[in-house]
Order: sequence, then C-alpha cells, then structure tokens
Amino acid sequence: MAKIRVLVVDDSATMRGLITAALTRDPEIEVVGAAGDPFEARGMIKALNPDVVTLDIEMPNMNGIEFLEKIMRLRPMPVVMVSSLTQAGAEMTLRALELGAVDCVGKPTSATGTAEALAEVAEKVKAAARASVRTKADAAPAAPRRLNYVPSGDIVAIGSSTGGVEALLTILSQFPETGPPTVITQHMPATFTASFAARLDRASGAKVQEAVDGALLEPGKVYVAPGGATHLEVVRSAGLRCRLVDGDPVSGHRPSVDVLFNSVAQAVGDKAVGVILTGMGRDGAQGLLAMRKAGARTIGQDEQSCVVYGMPRTAFELGSVEKQVALSSMGQTILDLASARR
Repeated sequence: MAKIRVLVVDDSATMRGLITAALTRDPEIEVVGAAGDPFEARGMIKALNPDVVTLDIEMPNMNGIEFLEKIMRLRPMPVVMVSSLTQAGAEMTLRALELGAVDCVGKPTSATGTAEALAEVAEKVKAAARASVRTKADAAPAAPRRLNYVPSGDIVAIGSSTGGVEALLTILSQFPETGPPTVITQHMPATFTASFAARLDRASGAKVQEAVDGALLEPGKVYVAPGGATHLEVVRSAGLRCRLVDGDPVSGHRPSVDVLFNSVAQAVGDKAVGVILTGMGRDGAQGLLAMRKAGARTIGQDEQSCVVYGMPRTAFELGSVEKQVALSSMGQTILDLASARR
C-alpha cells in the first residue's frame, strides 16, 4: 500500500525536525518535504503533490490562516494545523478549522512535553488523508434558526471529533433561545474548549458555555466538555447536572463520548436525544447504543456530509443509530425530536 505523502510547513527548523521525526516513525507515512514559510511551501505543493500538509499558524511573511485560505480556494487538500496551546492560538486554530482544515495538533510548550504533544500527529495525518475536504463553498446551506420550538423537557447529548467544529457550528446556529438543554463532548485540546464554547455562543440563539462541575442543565443552555483532564457526565442531583469526573481515557479519549452517552442513558432514559457526528474511531458507539436501549431517540450524521465517517459509521453498524441525517438538516431534526410537538 502506498504511503501517505506529507509536507511539513513550519518556520522553526527545530519544530520541522520534531514533526518530521514523529511522522516518519509511522511506517504508513512518508515526509516528502519540509518548508520554512508559505512561499516555499507553495512551490513544494506544486512540485511534490503531497497527500496531507501540516501547517504552522504563526509564520513570517504570510500566516497559516492566510495560506490556508489560499490552499482551500485554489487547491483544496487535507491540512492539519499545528498550533501553540494559547488563547490566541486556540482562536486562530478554530478559524482554520472553520475554513476547512481537517484537524489540529498542539505544539509542545517545553522540551519535556514534546513526545506527548506530538503523539497524536501521525494518527491525525492518517485520518486527514482519508477525510473529505470541505470548504465554505462546498457546504450545503443550513436551515434558518428555529423560532417556533416548544420545549418538551428532553435533553440532547452530542458527540463529535474530526470535523466537529464545522458540524457543531452548523447545528447550534439553528438552536433558538428556548432550545433543549444540550451537553457536548468534542475531542479537542484542553486549552481550546473555552474559546470553542465562546465561538459557538456567538453563532447560536442558545447560551453556550464550557461545562463546570455541578452546573444545572437548563433550557436554552449548551454545555461543552472541557478538554483534557476529565470526562463530562450527566447526573441527577436536585435536577439534572453536569459532573466532571477524573478517569483514564475511554475509547482512547478524555473526555469520552461513550462516558457522556452512558451517563445520559442511566440518568435520563427515554427523555433524551443522542447525536453522533463526524470523527475518526469508535468513541460514542457503545454509549449511543445504551441510550437507544434506554428509549432515547438516536441519530447519526450521514456519510456524505461527514469529514470523517468513522464514529457515525461504527455507531450505525452497531445498531446504535435510529436514523442518519445530513448535516444541513441535523439541527432541525434534533429540535423536532426534542420538541413537545413531535
């Protein structure tokens, strides 16, 4: 089988070497070139025709966001962003993911953190090579915000990974101020989720916030699991509340979609809607099955609108998904299922 051909773009020679070393340890990947800035990278893309590009955000002459916009307009291809784990880095990375970058990897903050920070880069490059690259121009127009939603008391639980930034923005832009209480686990670096919640909040009629331990689930509010250190669960304690729990990764992730869905199945039963979106791997499939067995309504994103049809495929094949839905109508479908007028 042919190896995945990768071009590494970073203004730091040291970082180019570290990323190259992390990638070449994987026998399925070949680094075909390394560029120090976008102008050099542009020529190398034309000459080498790589399958995937890893792209630094902060570079001289032209930053990674500007270069990504040019790539997606002129020669759309899979791009994995390499970003500093800072507030500014998080906001720029989210912008890159909206523009069509497939995924992101955090840069190490110290020499001792290099191995851990770059541990995922090879897997994300391999997922990117299999991904459906989507630009703003490719996206089907989303339905307008639902203004006649009547709450039913149901909660909504959503799990997503690669491609989830675009998917969640599309869905939550359709949510009104009266939308159902919603909990989300999106695989994302720890320092990015607060910025992501703020970005979703600006797009949605509902109030979106990073989940905190003990927060009461209320209509019109959306709670995003913090990245990195804990899992998000839903528990009954004078109402339904968020609980952040320590624990090892589950299904390869922390926070894990399986943990969230299993907790909803146990705490809420049939008064819930479970949603599994684009992403690689199988996180969420077993938990969504538990929700369906508990009587919840369950839907999955369809293959055509996924960036990576991994998590939804596994869930569908397992029997966890009641219905597959295109991203453009996903928000409306969720609200229909969680409505008192269904």
